[in-house]
Amino acid sequence: MITNQLLCPESIVVVGASNNVHKPGGAILKNLINGGYRGELRAVNPKEKEIQGIPAFADVKDIPDTDLAVLAIPAALCPDVVDLLAKEKKTRAFIILSAGFGEETHEGALLEERILETVNQYGASLIGPNCIGLMNTCHHSVFSQPIPNLNSRGVDLISSSGATAVFILESAVTKGLQFNSVWSVGNAKQIGVEDVLQFMDEHFDPERDSHLKLLYIESIKKPDRLLFHASSLIRKGCKIAAIKAGSSESGSRAASSHTGAIASSDSAVEALFRKAGIVRCFSREELTTVGCVFTLPELKGKNFAIITHAGGPGVMLTDALSKGGLNVPKLEGEQVEELKAQLFPGASVGNPIDILATGTPQHLRTCIDYCEEKFENIDAMMAIFGTPGLVTMFEMYDVLHEKMQVCRKPIFPILPSINTAGAEVAAFLAKGHVNFADEVTLGTALSRIVNAPKPAAPEIELFGVDVPRIRRIIDSIPDDGYIEPHYVQALLHAAGISIVDEFVSDKKEEILAFAHRCGFPVVAKVVGPVHKSDVGGVSLNIKGEQYLALEFERMMRIPEARAVMVQPMLKGTELFIGAKYEERFGHVVLCGLGGIFVEVLKDVSSGLAPLSYEEAYSMIHSLRAYKIIQGTRGQKGVNEDKFAEIIVRLSTLLRFATEIKEMDINPLLATDKSVIAVDARIRIEKGEMQ
Repeated sequence: MITNQLLCPESIVVVGASNNVHKPGGAILKNLINGGYRGELRAVNPKEKEIQGIPAFADVKDIPDTDLAVLAIPAALCPDVVDLLAKEKKTRAFIILSAGFGEETHEGALLEERILETVNQYGASLIGPNCIGLMNTCHHSVFSQPIPNLNSRGVDLISSSGATAVFILESAVTKGLQFNSVWSVGNAKQIGVEDVLQFMDEHFDPERDSHLKLLYIESIKKPDRLLFHASSLIRKGCKIAAIKAGSSESGSRAASSHTGAIASSDSAVEALFRKAGIVRCFSREELTTVGCVFTLPELKGKNFAIITHAGGPGVMLTDALSKGGLNVPKLEGEQVEELKAQLFPGASVGNPIDILATGTPQHLRTCIDYCEEKFENIDAMMAIFGTPGLVTMFEMYDVLHEKMQVCRKPIFPILPSINTAGAEVAAFLAKGHVNFADEVTLGTALSRIVNAPKPAAPEIELFGVDVPRIRRIIDSIPDDGYIEPHYVQALLHAAGISIVDEFVSDKKEEILAFAHRCGFPVVAKVVGPVHKSDVGGVSLNIKGEQYLALEFERMMRIPEARAVMVQPMLKGTELFIGAKYEERFGHVVLCGLGGIFVEVLKDVSSGLAPLSYEEAYSMIHSLRAYKIIQGTRGQKGVNEDKFAEIIVRLSTLLRFATEIKEMDINPLLATDKSVIAVDARIRIEKGEMQ
């Protein structure tokens, strides 16, 4: 519950306030005073009469009614203080800075429960415990530094960790990134990251509220709410980037399928962010760089001009952009030669445009004008300018400032000399700009933004999927575990997924008869062992009856073998689709190249079922091996539309067969005309419905 008393209180009391500004209770009072808080400010400390110029009360019993209480006292004292303030002083918002709660001991967790019961009983807000506080344009109720510039055009930062929020602010301030609010939710006993997002979504005012959100998340407790409200905010015009920490759970854990071996908690996070349209980051520098990009005009294309006086950074930026699927197109033609004639001899204009270390502000202005007005194949500009040690950079940065005000195409300022040109950079930032001091980090951030999909449509794709038949098949399966091949075939057929003809039998004569009907060559696979290849249970390109008979006899001697499956031998690119049920998230669908290397290469992308076609294409395009799918070195590509269709159909099957906990389709054999499932495994659990 987020109350008005938390967001903009008319009165604040700091319990545990101190004249020592190196203590939390002293630092937070100092920040409130220096931040220009306009309401009634009170302090409680039994040892002081006045604290930092504020009259001090000996006990919370002595204070007038107060909207917001900030507690900087030992954990054991907090429950009674909260109870008294809520009951007798009409306090309806609490920020508890203190540690020593559920993050440390069972006894601490019980203290938290008492506090939660009280605040819920009185309809009050609770931030923390174990946090740095809350900061917005109304009040600076944090004990930390730095305090960034705050205004409604800045970003909202919501962080699970107080210390990490401080480090994110440190990174952001040096870039000139401004903030609207900073939320440190700590233990998130009542209000977590998802709750703050929900409040921002449900009360969103496009004229007044920030459109930019940065998240640092340590635990996604309510993925459905995070997905719903993040995607809702993005559809309303917001931009959201996030770090999810603690996602390094080993993907090679013991598992009975390729999917189980590859899937991890990180797969679910990746899938959730993709579905919501959240830009995923992996470091504080990436997060704050993405936040800075968010503040600039939106990109309308993927073609960049790099304008610089230093060749090396231009080359590194070109590499970073190209790696992320962005372009630095070659500039040529009469207009390019015309531009070159206006620069010093030795300057290059092929892109990057290098005006040399002796280049002047007028040269920079001319290059920007040509990119803005004459080079139609350029969508945005990168300006890399540090000090070469010959001149000050004030005039150069003035040109950037002027052009960023009037150009239609975005200009990304990369000003690396934050020490030797510190005064110039500071003056540039003071005009409301941001600075990207590292060109490679900027290139990476841009690629993450450009490649992030839009929020997925909530509709389920049902065309061609026989839901009643799927339910009849699932209900008819007698036992948990990996299901028999005929059930697998029936489920895939009901989902409209093409599957190769196959025949299963423990009788050699029947196997030979099917091979004659479908025609040689054929493939034989043992039925029983889960990992067929590991036990020698797969034989390819069998061209005659005698060899097939020998392979049948050999496979039937493999331990746990119950039968042999035979299929026609098909050719094509091997693809993989799998799915695994993750607690709280639902089914995570994976796709990538298939065959025996899927677990080794682990080049897979993930999505959260049910999936739209747009999501399926996004998953395919994000694969490192996408060029193989497209076709390379004279080889035809695969039918990408059919691949995406199977991903979508599988996700719909999973939506209506929640008993499926793990499955592989590996391989799918793909050509430029068709994609067909060759081998599939499905494991179900019917005992506990999810």
